[in-house]
Amino acid sequence: MRITPLDIQQKQFGTRLKGFDMEEVDSFLELIREEMEELLRENSNLREEARRFEKQLKEYKNIETTIKDTLVSTQQMVEEYKNNARQAAELIRKEAELNSAEIMKHAQEKAIKIHEDITDLKGIRRHFKEELKRLIENHLRMMEFDAEREKETSNEV
Repeated sequence: MRITPLDIQQKQFGTRLKGFDMEEVDSFLELIREEMEELLRENSNLREEARRFEKQLKEYKNIETTIKDTLVSTQQMVEEYKNNARQAAELIRKEAELNSAEIMKHAQEKAIKIHEDITDLKGIRRHFKEELKRLIENHLRMMEFDAEREKETSNEV
C-alpha cells in the first residue's frame, strides 16, 4: 500500500507512558509529509517529462524512418536514372554504329561509282583520241590526194 502525504499528516499515534514527545513527532511527520509532497511533485514532473521525451523520441524515430525511406527511394531513383542513361547511351552508340556503317557503305558505293565513271571517261578519251587520229589521218590523205591532183593538173597543162 502506498503512503500519501495526507496519510502521514493524518496519522495518529496512541499515547503510552513514557512515550515520544508529541510535538516532536508531529513536527517530524510534517517534515516528512512536505518532503514526500516535494518528491511526489518531482516524480510527477519527471514522469511528464519522460512522456514528452518518449513522444519526442517517437517523432524522431518517425522522422528517421521517413529519412531512411526517402534515402532508399532516392538511391533507387538514382540507380534507375543511371540504368536509363546507360541504356540511352547504348542506343545512341548502336545508332551511331548503324549510321557509320550506312555512311561507309554509301561512301564505298560512291567510290565504286566514281571509279566506274573514271574508267568510262578513260574509255571515252581513248575512243575520242582514236577518232581524232582517224579524222586527222583522213584529212591528211585528202590533202595529199588534193596535192597530187593539183600536181597532175599542173603537169598536164
